Amino acid sequence: MKFLSIQSSVAYGHVGNSAAVFPLQRLGHEVWPVATVVFSNHTGYGAWRGPLLPPGDVADVITGIEERGVLGQIDGVLSGYQGSAEIADVILDAVARVRAANPRASYTCDPVMGNADSGCFVHPDIPPVLRARVVPEADVITPNQFELGFLTGTEPQTLEEILASADLALEMGPRTVLVTSVQRPDRPDGTIEMLAVNADGAWIVQTPRLPLKANGSGDVTSALFTAHLLATDAPTALARTAASVFALLDVTARSGERELRLVEAQDAFVDPPTSFEVNRVR
Repeated sequence: MKFLSIQSSVAYGHVGNSAAVFPLQRLGHEVWPVATVVFSNHTGYGAWRGPLLPPGDVADVITGIEERGVLGQIDGVLSGYQGSAEIADVILDAVARVRAANPRASYTCDPVMGNADSGCFVHPDIPPVLRARVVPEADVITPNQFELGFLTGTEPQTLEEILASADLALEMGPRTVLVTSVQRPDRPDGTIEMLAVNADGAWIVQTPRLPLKANGSGDVTSALFTAHLLATDAPTALARTAASVFALLDVTARSGERELRLVEAQDAFVDPPTSFEVNRVR
């Protein structure tokens, strides 16, 4: 498959396209990365250098790809950290162009806004644009639990509340919702979950929670789930994604490093050493 991935790029570490591209390539897919920012490192360090790219420059890169006559080959568009609210227009225009060239193409939006620990860490203009304009155009969205709550105007905690919020998200337009980093209060200690919901049902997978803060893991998750979903179905995609991401995080935790160890864990994207049970919850 071929993917157009419109996300951030960092020189040091792995977030945005610097996290999503390699796992997709390791699975044998072609990826055309388009940067929204070019930073020295992710913003979690508190200091970084490099430009937030003007929307016109990002659009020019996509136009250049279009001029090669290859948009019809794209199976999926990915978007993540946008950098500015204006980038939304560029992303939506790109999605429209790809769909015009290939009506079967899918669009996955990772609505990067924040998390329960850090709160919202993007420019305040971005979340309203994601909710009002970008998410309704997506086929798949991959929010964490915090982001799901913002998108739907809810504060989901229990499984029933998270399912209800996911249903509200589906009503906004997407066909599939993957909720990452589910932390409901009644889960077993030391675990974390992911939940996939679509019109056919809802499925949850539980893995051990490892003692690290892994910036970029959501970008890897969104990319892998999209690729697997296009090739299989939601529960299978959920199982494969959870197994690969856990293996990546396990390698990273054991390394003692702060950044994701994509190269060391690369075999786990194809053949993860551990599988996890996926349970249907609806």
